[in-house]
Amino acid sequence: MADAPTGRLTVVGAGPGAADLLTFRAARAIAEADVVIWAASLVQAEVLDHAREGAEILDSAAMSLEDVVAVYERAAREGLKVARIHSGDPALWGGTQEQLDRVEGLGLEVEVIPGVSSFSAVAAIARRELTIPEIAQSVILTRLGGGKTPMPPGEEVREFARHGTTMAVFLSAARSGQLVEELLEGGYPTSTPVVVAYQATWPEELVLRCTIGTLEETVKEHKLWKHTLFLVGPALSASGTRSHLYHPGHFHGFRRADPVARRALKAENAEKTERSPS
Repeated sequence: MADAPTGRLTVVGAGPGAADLLTFRAARAIAEADVVIWAASLVQAEVLDHAREGAEILDSAAMSLEDVVAVYERAAREGLKVARIHSGDPALWGGTQEQLDRVEGLGLEVEVIPGVSSFSAVAAIARRELTIPEIAQSVILTRLGGGKTPMPPGEEVREFARHGTTMAVFLSAARSGQLVEELLEGGYPTSTPVVVAYQATWPEELVLRCTIGTLEETVKEHKLWKHTLFLVGPALSASGTRSHLYHPGHFHGFRRADPVARRALKAENAEKTERSPS
C-alpha cells in the first residue's frame, strides 16, 4: 500500500497589497495549493488569480486561530497543500509564529516565503533611501503602545526615538497625538520629516509628506486611522552625502582604488574623526 501524501503548509508573504509585488515563489505556492487562506482586507483579490481552479478559498477575516489550525490538521490528515497568505512580510506583525508553533508535530512540511514589507514599499514610493551615510545607518521598526497588544518594557516609541535615526512606525495612526508626543519626548525636533502612507500600493494609495510638528493635523485632516504607516527621521530629507562603496578612493575585491582619491578619502575621514565628539 502506497504511503499517504504528506501535507504541506506554505506561509506566503503577499507584500503590502499590490498583487504584482508577489515573488515568483509565492505565486507558485498559491498555484499549487489545494486550500488558500488569505486576508481579504489586507491583500488585493488579484493574488487569487494564481490559485488553481477548484482550490478551496477561505477568508481569514472570519476565522480564529483555532479555525485556521483546524484546516492545517485536515491538511495533515488528507495530504493537502495549504497556502496561508499574509500581508507584507510574515516576519512582521503577521501572527505567523503562533501558527507555526501549533503545527509542530502535525507532520506537515512547512515553508515560509518572505514578502515585501510595507515600510520598504513606502520608501520606494517616496523615492527615499532610509540609511543615508553620516545621517542614519539604522532603521527601527516598531509600533505605538496602547493598542490591542501590549508593548514589552523598554520598547516605547519615546525610547527608540532617542537614537534619532530612521523609524518606521506601524499600527499607530489612531493615536497620532500620542505618537507625536513620544517622538518629541525622545528628542526628535518638530521639523523632522515624516512620510505618511495610507494603503501603500493599493488603488486608494495616499502618500503625504509632513513633519512631526504637523503629523497629527495631517492624519486627522485625511481621517486616517488604519492601514497607515509612518516613516520618520532626518534621512527622509537628507542630501549631499555619499557612501564609500562607489567612491574612487575606496577599494574592494573587484575594484582598485585610485591612489589620489584614496589619499583624499583618508584625509577626509581623519578630519571627520577629529571633529566628532569622543
